[in-house]
Amino acid sequence: MIKITIPNADISITERKQAHDSEEPKIKSIEGFIDLHKIPRDKGGMILFYNINDELLFVGKARKLRQRVKKHLEDTVSPIKNHRDEVYRIDVSIVDDAMEREIYETYMINELQAKYNVDKVFYK
Repeated sequence: MIKITIPNADISITERKQAHDSEEPKIKSIEGFIDLHKIPRDKGGMILFYNINDELLFVGKARKLRQRVKKHLEDTVSPIKNHRDEVYRIDVSIVDDAMEREIYETYMINELQAKYNVDKVFYK
């Protein structure tokens, strides 16, 4: 039997509005998320989208994390395009190895039963 341990989130961002009296520079919101700059742009890993009730909506993998998260939030062909309004939290785990990302994605989709993943699903 193979033992797989789901990686912990390295970065977790939530939907939030920027305070008007904030000292930080004005940050453009993408679907309510203004902290995308915290996600590394040159690292690969896993992306998990959650709703406000901590229900896992979607699991994805990426070679370049920030770019992929932005695509999910903006692109017209993203699997979560019709469910973006449900996304409240995004967790990102850094996983450099492409094969490990592939294994983690399939495992997490099935073990955590991601709501909107349709590929690689064995539990339905």
